[in-house]
Amino acid sequence: MLAYAPWLCWVLPVIGALLAPLFGKVHPKLRDYAAVIMVFLGAVFAFSMIIDIWNGTAFLGTHWLEDSYLWLQIPGIPGFSLEFGMLIDPLSVFMACIASGVGFLIMVFSIGYMKGDDSLTRYWFFMQFFIGGMVLLVMANNLLMTFIGWEIVGLCSYALIGFWYNKKNKIEDDQLGELTEGAYNSHCGMKAFIVTRIGDVGLLISIIFVFFFTSAAGAPTFNYQTLLADFTWLGSMALVLNGGLLFLVLFLFFLGPIGKSAQFPLQIWLPEAMAGPTTVSALIHAAAMVKAGVYLVARMMPILVTGYLEFMGTSGPTQVIISNVMPNFFLVVAGIGAFTALMAATMAIATGELKKVLAFSTISQLGYMFLGLGIFALGAHDAEGFIAATFHLSAHAVFKALLFLSAGAVLHTVHSKNMFDMGGLRKAMPITYICMLAGALSLGGVPPFVGFWSKELIFASAWHLATTASTSLIGLLLLSAAAITGAMTFFYTLRMIGLVFHGPQSRNVQDLEKKHKLHEAPKVMWIPLAILAVTTLVLGFLYPFIYMYFFGQWGTVYSHISLPMNLASLPVMYGVWLTHTFTSTTYLISPSFLITIGVLLLGGIPGYFFYIRRSWDASRFSNNALHRFLYNRWYYNRALYFIFVRTGIELSEGMYKHIEEGGIDRFNYAVAEGFQDLSRAFRKLQTGVHSWNMILLLIGALALILLLLFGGTFLVFFLP
Repeated sequence: MLAYAPWLCWVLPVIGALLAPLFGKVHPKLRDYAAVIMVFLGAVFAFSMIIDIWNGTAFLGTHWLEDSYLWLQIPGIPGFSLEFGMLIDPLSVFMACIASGVGFLIMVFSIGYMKGDDSLTRYWFFMQFFIGGMVLLVMANNLLMTFIGWEIVGLCSYALIGFWYNKKNKIEDDQLGELTEGAYNSHCGMKAFIVTRIGDVGLLISIIFVFFFTSAAGAPTFNYQTLLADFTWLGSMALVLNGGLLFLVLFLFFLGPIGKSAQFPLQIWLPEAMAGPTTVSALIHAAAMVKAGVYLVARMMPILVTGYLEFMGTSGPTQVIISNVMPNFFLVVAGIGAFTALMAATMAIATGELKKVLAFSTISQLGYMFLGLGIFALGAHDAEGFIAATFHLSAHAVFKALLFLSAGAVLHTVHSKNMFDMGGLRKAMPITYICMLAGALSLGGVPPFVGFWSKELIFASAWHLATTASTSLIGLLLLSAAAITGAMTFFYTLRMIGLVFHGPQSRNVQDLEKKHKLHEAPKVMWIPLAILAVTTLVLGFLYPFIYMYFFGQWGTVYSHISLPMNLASLPVMYGVWLTHTFTSTTYLISPSFLITIGVLLLGGIPGYFFYIRRSWDASRFSNNALHRFLYNRWYYNRALYFIFVRTGIELSEGMYKHIEEGGIDRFNYAVAEGFQDLSRAFRKLQTGVHSWNMILLLIGALALILLLLFGGTFLVFFLP
């Protein structure tokens, strides 16, 4: 790798963020191009580490290389020292390359998309800080440093979602009524910030518990590889409350990824994240923020599965508790992923906004990733679900960045988010159309695009879980949810492409055509689209490389977890991979491949005839009860607003009216009026006549003397 690569891959974007205001003072173009260059250099350093993973240089025989420095030593905790360190292993480098590589293309696109914006210094600052924070998050060698990157990402997402907070035009929102677009954008940023904080609090609590219980194994630690080396902390936690604490800590840990990756029940913030610039949406959905949750589960799940399998080889009360608790947690991960994928797909079918279709799609595809990781843990016999989830993560990063940036080019042309204000754009924007179609086909899982290969792996892992006797029912349910979601995904993908590019032009497009001829996006915008489109076609065929990259040292690090395919030379790996994909030892054709084809037909046929060919009328389904239910997001978002927002506001207004105004204020006024009346009564004694004042003074003095005399006598004679 290049010198100091684990540090510079995230430090350079952070330095670029800090220099953005200074460069902006010197010259706007220096600020703009410096931002792109700093992210590009960070990506170069990130990609340089792939070589050391591939050839094993970063592997030290039993563990992966760490580059760390002493940060803090706490007196009174023997053996503990807090490190500021980077971990160079397949997962961290893989994620750093995705965040910085896709982030670089988004930054290039931003030069054209954000041209002329009044707040570009703020934009470049937060975009670079966002990418730097995400790379720090995935490169960190311990939970605490990961959490610091986690919070940087959350801060930047809040600032970028509400980026256009000062827009003054009026809009109408289903929940908030009429308000300015700037107020709506600010609300969306705050919503993302607050909802993800719920998960962050749970994550922080769980990290503190892990730190506390690792002291039973020696020195307390946050380090990932130390957690993997000794599972005393897991056994000690299991013995508290008969496993209740272990399940609670695991669930609180998972609550962080649920919030960041917008899984049920904390998925409500992500559709509103579309309020920011489309480039921000692309970065959040493809390279940063939502991928952080998947990364953290992918980081910890092999550790937990290894610990689980290690305790299964023992006997005693700890083994019994762990054998009951941890499979239930694994089921929660898989179940939430499957349910979220299905729920979000139904919402994408009904929405009319282009970016919100992609937002619901992101929630759904992230559900697929959690499903794959949950299946990996439930099966615990090999790493098939793990590679399926991580490969789908890389596939989604590419095709979702492509789709969002393509959507940005469309919005840049038609000046509307509503797909019904588009239509017939493929002739005016042929390059954007071809690129977005490539992303859509990959999202739908059409071969040979990368989405086909990654989804087929998830179907295969679910199929193997369903054909295992001990997990057959669970596997069948998860497989059914994944397949139905896949069919709906291809349907709403074709709906999106049909409404935007096919059919007659909308009145909005016709009006724009009268003012000026619609044209393709500039080169600085469509070149990144073309690169991503080619990547989404090529990336699927790199699966054997990615497999060997991830699993070259897997057997040593995670000795209890076997691999779905044995490592061999690349030509042999390609043959095994294609055979594994399309055929089966039991069946002539692989069941997972047949499921994939069935899914494409089930979702593709109605999607094609409704929205591409337009021979079926979709408008007759646009106002029925089911459509309203899906359009309103199962009324879940409305229910949360009613409970936590509207009810909270009404409660505060009621308390203000009846308690503060009607109680506290009225009491204060009564006391004040009483003292005023008392002062008025005493004022009558103040006549202004000096002789009368002297008489009253003498009377008062005489009364005081009598009180002292008779009071003292009373105390002497009548008290014991």
